[in-house]
Amino acid sequence: MSEPTIDVVGIGNALVDVISSESHEFVASQGLVPGSMNLIDEDRREELYSAMGVGTEVSGGSGANTTVGVASLGGTAHYLGRVRADQLGEVFAHDIKAAGVGYSTPLATDGPATGCCLILVTGDGQRTMNTYLGASSLFCESDVDAEVIRSGRILYLEGYLFDPPAAQQAFRYAAAVAHEAGRQVALTLSDGFCVDRHRDAFRALFDSHVDLVFANESELCSLYETSDFDAALEQIRDDVPLAVITRSEKGSVIVNGVDTVTVAAAPVERVVDTTGAGDLYAAGFLYGLARGYDLERCGTVASIAAAEVISHVGPRPQVPLAGLVAGR
Repeated sequence: MSEPTIDVVGIGNALVDVISSESHEFVASQGLVPGSMNLIDEDRREELYSAMGVGTEVSGGSGANTTVGVASLGGTAHYLGRVRADQLGEVFAHDIKAAGVGYSTPLATDGPATGCCLILVTGDGQRTMNTYLGASSLFCESDVDAEVIRSGRILYLEGYLFDPPAAQQAFRYAAAVAHEAGRQVALTLSDGFCVDRHRDAFRALFDSHVDLVFANESELCSLYETSDFDAALEQIRDDVPLAVITRSEKGSVIVNGVDTVTVAAAPVERVVDTTGAGDLYAAGFLYGLARGYDLERCGTVASIAAAEVISHVGPRPQVPLAGLVAGR
């Protein structure tokens, strides 16, 4: 079996983020739950976009952000995600390649426009996301590049993409290809509302397709329908070989069989925008795992990456993460 040439291969929704600073009153006036991720149609996209203030456009998508983080740390990454051959699609492809991530998915010549995420950031750093999936919603098994999957050390699956049945099948196929090649498969649960929609399907995916799960505290509790964090932690310990649970300022908890590792959150002077915090935490952890770091060091690198991204607006690092973690 050949050695992997890519640290992390990510699959997810290929989106362009539009980020706008808004008041809590504006979020409420739009009928939105602060901190939520909402799937919207094209009409709602136009309505909300028109009501928003001045926005910053940047290539995004949760899984794409994670692969960019891996590259910023000095690792190698490749991304699979579907965009249309339109202006935003060209922006997405250019940005992710410029960040040092491989991207080879052909731009679609028909179907819906490239997807976007309208992100409302309030003064406390909370972000409320409104996602028009567009072209990314049609990602299917034929978009999975099996050779790229086999070349990766770790396959990283973005839970946000799990809504369409075709994407679910693509996940299972990609995971099977990865396992046949002796690779690891990681899944991020992405969002509590996403867990609510796919609780049973996610847990079924654990059985034979997933080696590592990323979740935050609320997603974990939603998964097991309990408000008791410790009880939910024990359940996921039994369900997957490795689970990484982030708890904001409380740091993170890593469970691996009978072992439990607790990692403190990295200090940050001021929380500006939490967009991408979980994505960059995953980037740091996966980078460390690909390098053979122990779990505590993986968590430490992950926390540093997350702290950098919440210190500014936008879901991707503004400075090379490799320099921040050197010697840590």
